[in-house]
Amino acid sequence: MIDSGNGRKLERFNEKVLIRPEPLADWSPALSQREWDKLAHAVFVPSGKTNGHWESATKVAQSWELSYPSTHGPLKFNLELTKFKHVGVFPEQASNWDFIQAQLSGLPHGARILNLFAYTGGSSLAACAAGASVTHVDSIKPVVNWTRSNMELSKLDGIRWVIEDALKFIQRETKRGNKYHGIIMDPPAWGRGPKGERWKLEDQIEELLATSQKILEPKCFAIVNTYSGLPITVLHAMVKNHLKGGEAVTGQLCLSSAEGQTLITGNVSRYVR
Repeated sequence: MIDSGNGRKLERFNEKVLIRPEPLADWSPALSQREWDKLAHAVFVPSGKTNGHWESATKVAQSWELSYPSTHGPLKFNLELTKFKHVGVFPEQASNWDFIQAQLSGLPHGARILNLFAYTGGSSLAACAAGASVTHVDSIKPVVNWTRSNMELSKLDGIRWVIEDALKFIQRETKRGNKYHGIIMDPPAWGRGPKGERWKLEDQIEELLATSQKILEPKCFAIVNTYSGLPITVLHAMVKNHLKGGEAVTGQLCLSSAEGQTLITGNVSRYVR
């Protein structure tokens, strides 16, 4: 992040500099509007609650590549200017990727990792690069296909793809007796499953955590991200209540700018047993 303020953020993704809405950035930017306009290649203009379009003074490529230098080699992403303002990666998740690889250093090679609500798969790539056996679960097929292209771009292989509702999948894993050394989940505040099922975080997060406890190995870790506004104290209490026998550290996901700002984007609880 280069700068933020007035409800927007100025970000660099490799060679592209973008301006996107950010309601939490309710301060004044450090740079002038002229400097923002000079740096930006494209600006996202909302046309509804969840969608919009990109505007640019010059023709800008709709897709490009980004590389993240992880401990186990570069993780590469195909990025796109989508109508939902997302580009295919959440930079604040990089600290989770580092945490995953650090935890896997103390687990057997081929440790089984489950990534739920996995989006375009930064955590799946990080675990796979560190030698884990990864199951990637998301209910949206095009997003899973996007992750597959990221895996191939990163010169990785072997991720198991599952297009299914996350809670239904882990409930079935409980019946099958399957266990995992790590579970990562990034549930949305609301959404729909592959068959149009309605999803609301507050209605399902405790069952997600309770079921996850049943499929975790004795030595394991878990990451729970929330972007929903769920209070950090409530998230911490839920993780401690449902994931037994270990320690949980709960904090905030943040982006820091070159101008010294800190933008809080969500909460994260990291559990280790």
